[in-house]
Amino acid sequence: MRIINNIIQARNIPNAVVTIGTFDGVHLGHQAIFKAMKDIAHEVHGETVVVTFHPHPRQVLNIGKEQLRFICSQQDKMEIFETFGIDNVVIIPFTKEFASTPSDQFITNFIINRLHPSAIVVGYDHHFGKNRMGDYPMLCELGAIHGFKTVQVDAQYVNEVAVSSTKIRNALAVGNVKLANQLLGYPYSVTGTVVKGNEIGRTIGFPTANLDIPNEFMIIDNPGVYACQTMIEGKTYNAMANIGSRPTIGDRAKDDFIIEVNIFDFEGDLYGKTLRVRFLERIRDEEKFDGLDSLKVQLECDREKAKKILIL
Repeated sequence: MRIINNIIQARNIPNAVVTIGTFDGVHLGHQAIFKAMKDIAHEVHGETVVVTFHPHPRQVLNIGKEQLRFICSQQDKMEIFETFGIDNVVIIPFTKEFASTPSDQFITNFIINRLHPSAIVVGYDHHFGKNRMGDYPMLCELGAIHGFKTVQVDAQYVNEVAVSSTKIRNALAVGNVKLANQLLGYPYSVTGTVVKGNEIGRTIGFPTANLDIPNEFMIIDNPGVYACQTMIEGKTYNAMANIGSRPTIGDRAKDDFIIEVNIFDFEGDLYGKTLRVRFLERIRDEEKFDGLDSLKVQLECDREKAKKILIL
C-alpha cells in the first residue's frame, strides 16, 4: 500500500477508484465501500484510492473537541486499510482554510484534477466540503460532466442496527465491547506504552502491565474487567484487563482511569514496550473490595471466566 502525504504527489494512479472520508474505526460500513471499490478496480484494471484527512476535521474546527474520542489511531487506521487491500491512501492535511473549500471545488480541484478518477464510491450518508454541503447527487452531476462513475453503498446492518462510528463509540462508552466488535467486524483494540505502576498486583499473584493511553483513545468510560488478548512483539497472549480507578487500592481519583492488563502465561519485563490490547468481552463492573485478599479471590474468578471466553 502506498501512503501519499501530499496530494500533488498523487500521480500516475491507473483508473483510480476513489473514496473519501475520515473512516474512524474502519467498520463494516467502510469495509463494504472498500469491497465495492475493489470490485470496480478489478473490472477497470485500476487501483483503489482512499482519500482521508489528518488531523480529524472536528479537532481542527473545535466541534465537540473536549469530548472527542477516536476508535483507532491514524497508524492503526493505515494498518487496517492495508489489511483490507487498499492500494493507495492520500492524506490531506486538514486546516481551517481547507475547511472553507466549497464542495464542488473540493471534488474538482482535489479529486478530479489530481486523481482523474474512473469511479468515486461513497457511503449512503456521505457529505463533504464546506458545511458538508456535498453529497451523492452532486457527485453524480459532476460524474456526468467529467466522465467518472458514481456508486453509493447502502447502509450495513448488524441485528437491525445500522453500522456507524457513532454507534460504535456509544457501545464502547458503556463497555459493550461485544456489540462494538460486531459493528467493527473485528476486535476493538488500544495501543499503549507500558509504564511503571505500584506493583501491588504482583504481590497477590496478578502482575499487571499498566498502559499509558492518549486521552483521545480512552473511549471506554464504563469501568470494569474485560477478557482480552495482548500482542507483544508479534506474539498473542490471552489476558484480562481492568479499566478504572482501582477503588480497592484508593490511589486514584474516581474519574482517573487506567488500563491494567494481567497477561496469562507470560513472564518478562515489559516496561517501556508497546502493547496492543484487543477487547473481546466485558466480565464485570469494577468494584471496591474490603482488602487485597478479597480482591485476589475475585481476580481468580475473573481469570477463570476470561479463560472460558477466550477458548470460544
